[in-house]
Formats: sequence, C-alpha cells, structure tokens
Amino acid sequence: MAGREKRRRVAALDGEERRRRRRRQEEAATLLHRIRGLVRWVVAEVAAGRSPTVALHRYQNYCASASASAAAAAAASPCACSYDVPVGTDVLSLLHRGSHASRLNVLLRVLLVVQQLLQQNKHCSKRDIYYMYPSIFQEQAVVDRAINDICVLFKCSRHNLNVAFSIPVSIEAIKDVVSVADYILVVEKETVFQRLANDKFCERNRCIVITGRGYPDIPTRRHILFLHLPVYCLVDADPYGFDILATYKFGSLQLAYDANFLRVPDIQWLGVFTSDFKDYRLPDCCLLHLSSEDIRKAEGILSRCYLHREAPQWRLELEAMLQKGVKFEIEASRQDDLVKAKINARQPDLFDQWPFGHGKGTGIDY
Repeated sequence: MAGREKRRRVAALDGEERRRRRRRQEEAATLLHRIRGLVRWVVAEVAAGRSPTVALHRYQNYCASASASAAAAAAASPCACSYDVPVGTDVLSLLHRGSHASRLNVLLRVLLVVQQLLQQNKHCSKRDIYYMYPSIFQEQAVVDRAINDICVLFKCSRHNLNVAFSIPVSIEAIKDVVSVADYILVVEKETVFQRLANDKFCERNRCIVITGRGYPDIPTRRHILFLHLPVYCLVDADPYGFDILATYKFGSLQLAYDANFLRVPDIQWLGVFTSDFKDYRLPDCCLLHLSSEDIRKAEGILSRCYLHREAPQWRLELEAMLQKGVKFEIEASRQDDLVKAKINARQPDLFDQWPFGHGKGTGIDY
C-alpha cells in the first residue's frame, strides 16, 4: 500500500510538472509571436518611409508630496497611484531625433536578443546583453531600461524574457520542496545573516533566513513569495533600513509596472525600532545621530502616499525616529535573542494562530 501511494504521488507531481511546462511553453510561444509581429511591423514602416512609433505606459506604485501638509492632504484624498493602472504614456519614434529615438533603437536591439533567446530556449544575463553592443548601449543602465520597456510593452515580467539572474530563473520549475520551517526571517545585511547562520538560528527555531544584501533583487522577492510562509523582516533602525523594508512590501518605483507581482504585501516589520534601544538596554555607544542625508531620506519616504494609504503605523514609527533624531544598527543587539523575544511575545504558541495581534516591542503588521 505504501509503495502504491508513493507511486500515485509521484505520478501526480509528474503530471503537474508537465502541465506547468506546457503552460510555460505556451506563454513563451505567445510572447515570441507578438515580438515577431512588432519587428515585422517596424521593418515595414521603415521600408515605406514612415516613422514607426511605439507607446509605452508609465507606472508608479507611489507618489511623493513636497511637504508634510501636502502629504496630509494626500492622505485625505486618494491619489492616482496604482499597481495596475498606468499614470501616463511615452511615445517613442524611431526616425525622429532625440532621446526617444535612441531609446527605441536600444529597445529594438535588445528585443532581437530576447527573440533569439526565446527561439533557442536559452538564457543570458543583462550584462551579457550589454557586451553585445557596448559602443551603442554605453552603460548598463541603458540595457536595464530597455528590458523594463519591453516588459511594459508586452505586459510580461522580466523572467518571461529569458534574461537570467544569479539564481534559478524559472522558480515555477522547482518541485518537491519540503520544509519544516514555520516562517521566513528576512534580514537586511549579509553580516547579520552570517551571524545567525553561525549561531544555527534556523535549526533551533524552525525558520528560513533570507537576505537580499541590502535592497532586494527580483529573484529574492520571487523566492520569498514562492515559499508561501509568514514573513518577518529585520532591518536597521535608520531611514535606509526602512526604505529596504518598504521595497519588500510595496515594490520599487523603477519596477512599478511589475510591483504587484514582486511585492510581499503580508511582510511584517519585526524591528529594529528606535524604542528597542531602551527596551533591550543596548549600550549608549551604539546610538548614533541622524545625519542630514538621513533626515532628507526620512522626509522623502514620509511623503510617499502608500504610507498614508496602507501603513499608517509604519509612518508613525518613522516619524518617531525622525523626531528623536537617532538611529542604530541591527548589530547593536543580540539578533537571535531579539527575534525570539519579539516573535514569542506575539504568540507563545508561535504560529498556531495567524495573524498575530499587536504587542509592545513585538513588531508591526499591516
């Protein structure tokens, strides 16, 4: 009976994998068909002496008010920001002089590379694409923008283009994932990640620790979403740590067109908070004053509409940091003790009941 059940499960997994593979092949074929159609149309327009134009929608997942009073007014009246609705359009013309013509020229060159990748079912990196035409692209940022433009134009995500990352591109192809973890702990820095690894934190607390080594890239966020576990985040108590946290929860402005599929909306802010310095009796030498750059960064973040719309308690915490004028890093605390104290204070039975309620010094969720 056990052998029969095992064979049944294996057959079910194989069937699901075949369906996923077929679905990916169909998506790639559809995208390739659309790319070929666009290239043929551009060639026909140029051959006829006409200037082909391409319309690209602009997206933004947040806007920023210039002052605190304007931000308060924005909170009272909803803004136009959306994860799905464009806020404007750029019209690129190939034969007209100027930056738009150059932008469309680069887009078409990168698009031809993408077409070859899809036809041959191969992958390459953004850096590989840059070195194909370095004299034309001039810098990596030009290629990055072209890839974003292609995603907007064809309403797809970057991984659909077969432009590879440093870790597996097709996360959906991963199967047979088995874990006893109860939650994911995202930490801002690799140094903190290594400290927790050295202390065998995962083994002792049944969790998965992940770091984006600062601002998270796309694969990091996609893997977090793929695992379908509760997610906590531990960042420095400074404006840049807060901005990294916001990137996980709300996405980045640069990839606003795809933010709805790259954000981790249920991520919970575990700390560290400015109040943790007193609550956990950290040494005075670890407390630093906010620099003028820190203050400008915090004021810019406070003006973002999503803090008023979706995370008012996060905004209050950042305002408290700005009011106190101080910051400190995660390394100032014993990370393992701090994490365990905050999680256990929220729910002694850990994840028997989810989501948790609020408690002093236990983190904020929205």
